[in-house]
Amino acid sequence: MKRHSRPETSLPPQPASVADHQLTLPFAGRRPAHGAEGPRPSVVGAREIDSQSRRDFRPQEAARQVRLPRSAADEADRVALALALYLPPGKTLELALTNNHYSMISVRRKIDGYRLRLHRMFVDAGARIVRALARYVVHNDRRASTLLGAYIEEHQHIIRQQERRPRHIKLRTAGRHHDLQSIYDRLNAQMFGGALEARITWGPGALAGRRRRSIKMGSFAVEDRVIRIHPALDQENVPEFFVSWIVFHEMLHGKHEVRRANGRRRFHTREFLAEERTFPDFARACAWEKANLDRLLRS
Repeated sequence: MKRHSRPETSLPPQPASVADHQLTLPFAGRRPAHGAEGPRPSVVGAREIDSQSRRDFRPQEAARQVRLPRSAADEADRVALALALYLPPGKTLELALTNNHYSMISVRRKIDGYRLRLHRMFVDAGARIVRALARYVVHNDRRASTLLGAYIEEHQHIIRQQERRPRHIKLRTAGRHHDLQSIYDRLNAQMFGGALEARITWGPGALAGRRRRSIKMGSFAVEDRVIRIHPALDQENVPEFFVSWIVFHEMLHGKHEVRRANGRRRFHTREFLAEERTFPDFARACAWEKANLDRLLRS
């Protein structure tokens, strides 16, 4: 759940063609020692080559191609160089390729550039997809997002082929003022009949001295089924009913599946929003957020 003080862009260029990493090694054969320029015989007997090296009878140009395996760094450099052609002047790009099973494109926009986490399925994407990716990164372009969504759907087989390795996640549920585990357990019993299976933790702290323009109060990682709550909510002046509402919102993501419509993923379906309104303090939580959002952005 992300909140911002004003509309802000948040989801996903390669040149027209990017050659594979190949090394072409030309080998120029030497002319026959006797200097005859006429056509060579199709069959050369053993006696004819006794006085000459067999190398002299190779074709004059015998180019060989050696395909070198691409490393992860090569792939990242390849994609970064392609995208850099479409970035605004003076902007930098930090790119990391992932094998994430859920988040295919993740963009963090900074003043001086962009931080992009991108699934490896985009390494061999064509020029059209690369341009769309650049438009998404820079402008959060809606048409580009639709095109990228269709590309991801076409390459779901790549995701399914990947072996998932369990990640160790350190959970921190007890805050200075709010205990997330007790809030989660209470909501799970009251609103989900104890059937929801997920873990919860406070998220990482924000960088000191950094001014926020938006705040992502909570998130739900489908792969690991982990709810993360922004530590800015762990304050004495943030009421527990508001923290509970944010936790409840993220718990709903664990219950409702993501749907696709017109090439875009819909996280907040009608059913999702209707059930969110069943939260007992829904109206009070919305009112508190509206009145205190600026203070949360400054915290």
